[in-house]
Amino acid sequence: MSKTNIFQRPLWAALFAFTAAFLWGWAYPFIKLGFDEFEITTEMTGSKMLFAGIRFFLSGVIILTVARLTHRSFSLKDEAKSSLLGSSLFLLLFTLLNTTLHYACFYIGLSHSQGSRAAILNSLSVFVLVLLACMFFKSDKLTIRKIMGCTIGFSGILSLNLGGAESGTFTLLGDGMIILNALCGAFAGLMTRGVGKRVDVFVGTGYSLGIGGALLMIPGLLMGGTLPHVTLLGLFYLLMLIGISTIGFTLYNKLLTCNPVGKIAIWNSLIPVVGAVTSCLCLSEEFQWKYAVAATLTTTGIYIINKGKK
Repeated sequence: MSKTNIFQRPLWAALFAFTAAFLWGWAYPFIKLGFDEFEITTEMTGSKMLFAGIRFFLSGVIILTVARLTHRSFSLKDEAKSSLLGSSLFLLLFTLLNTTLHYACFYIGLSHSQGSRAAILNSLSVFVLVLLACMFFKSDKLTIRKIMGCTIGFSGILSLNLGGAESGTFTLLGDGMIILNALCGAFAGLMTRGVGKRVDVFVGTGYSLGIGGALLMIPGLLMGGTLPHVTLLGLFYLLMLIGISTIGFTLYNKLLTCNPVGKIAIWNSLIPVVGAVTSCLCLSEEFQWKYAVAATLTTTGIYIINKGKK
């Protein structure tokens, strides 16, 4: 790939990675607002999965439509055609990990776990991916700088959840599913570069979200999921979430294919920080100083990892 590719230029790569993380942070209040407007209550796991499935399915359709209009190739790349079955299974596994299993575990876990515990465990995917990339990619070497960056960044996320009323206890359906969700996200990120070697990454992202979203809708419907109260405002929140997924996944997956994985993945440590601040703005939640502490620590972790030699 050309060294002049805009996604490889440090300043632009940082800007795009920040944009993806910033948008995903906004998803937290929009999901809560959407649930309230559609009247999806805490125990309605099937409805949550249906809501998520619609979001990702439509996001995938939008990406694939744009891909078609811009004449992107929908076929496997030449080097992947020699192993048609293997490439197809690889893309299917990516779809399941990146969307279906990832968000099925997330919504089930969130229904059986405290929000603060879920936030801590969910953020594990960021740091697991940074460390896994060091094991699988030559461009990602494990250094003291990366260990420091991950430690400081994770301490920032931990600081978001200090001082809660009750810490709760470990449960398989709660914490266990959130941990599985985090691992799905980490391994999907690890596979993204392989997706780019087999198919246009833009198209691969569209397939992942579209098919993965459809596979989320099926169990949601089987569990009796519905959208009890459809309003224009609720549809607006859903539209915003679709836009967040469309832009966020497109930027993030493209960045992972042409940059050291660790330098891109670490930006996602900003997501829970942005989510906490935007929740204050949109949901009238009380702002706490620990949000500023968390933002400082996570951005410090990002800076330490990205300051290393190219």
